[in-house]
Amino acid sequence: MRPETEAELADLIRAARAPLSPLGGGTRLRPGEGAGTRLDLSALSGVVLYEPAALTLVVRAGTPLAEVQAVLAEERQMLAFEPDARDGSTIGGVAAANASGPRRVQAGACRDAMLGLRFVDGTAEIVRNGGRVMKNVTGYDLVKLMAGSRGQLGVLTEIAFKTAPMPPCALTLALPDLDAAVAVPALTAALTGPYDISGAAWLPGQGALIRLEGLAGSVAIRRQALERRLAPFGAVAEGDPDLWSRMVPRAAQGDLWRILCRPSEAPALLAALPQPLAVDWGGALIWAALPAGQAPVLPAWSGHATRVTGSAPLTLPAANPVVARLNASLRERFDPRGILASDGPCKPILQMSS
Repeated sequence: MRPETEAELADLIRAARAPLSPLGGGTRLRPGEGAGTRLDLSALSGVVLYEPAALTLVVRAGTPLAEVQAVLAEERQMLAFEPDARDGSTIGGVAAANASGPRRVQAGACRDAMLGLRFVDGTAEIVRNGGRVMKNVTGYDLVKLMAGSRGQLGVLTEIAFKTAPMPPCALTLALPDLDAAVAVPALTAALTGPYDISGAAWLPGQGALIRLEGLAGSVAIRRQALERRLAPFGAVAEGDPDLWSRMVPRAAQGDLWRILCRPSEAPALLAALPQPLAVDWGGALIWAALPAGQAPVLPAWSGHATRVTGSAPLTLPAANPVVARLNASLRERFDPRGILASDGPCKPILQMSS
């Protein structure tokens, strides 16, 4: 099924008698997702409004991410949350997954750049919320709620974003000799100083990576100060700026896991994991590979781990009873028939939106 308009999409949802799977490019599916009848949203595409002077973009959900980035690049602008580019990825998929790259540590996540949206919920109601629109739904901040909900509450049709100017100068610094555990204190030292870091990460074979952006003179001054701050951790060299596009692994030997934590908890988690594939946001996000079907055995921590590839969905630890009730209540409110629950049991919407 390929609806051409928002109204046609609502009609299809209203008439559905079995679970649906709304998909744009299908590039961000996780285990268990996409099992229902496919709703192809590629026809709901195109820029609705772009005001570069106001740093505002309104775009339909089926628009390819590459097309959105090309439109913004013509005006030397960007999506500051830096979503990872994938062939076929759509802007609706980015929002539904709250996909956010290394610049999140400075600019915030995808949900922080979303000003407003339109979507069709499981009852076939067309809902509008946030900026650039006329109607809000009292009691919910649906813009934040829909970001990361992975289509469980409704099918996104249109999203308004806050854009940002491209930085005139960017510089990547590297401490190439650091392993992941030692890199976390170095990244923390960089992030806790007055250096306005726009990326702080670690990659195997590349060491710790730190990005500075802004006016050329400012970048030069911050570089000198940062090199002095990082001297106790080893020699600082200029790094490859293209490495930032590798911070979100696509595949792994076995199952790929995404682990969120406090940066202070990262060293203990890293010690319990095999060689990580990437560490981002100064240690708050760890990507790791485990043998197929094996769950990580981790010390107690405040975040959660999600299996991104593999045969079955799994998020650890399970949502506590209060959060589980909130998730069930949200699903009952927006999708009482379970039409959008093509992957079976309700996944933790609130937890997953981190």
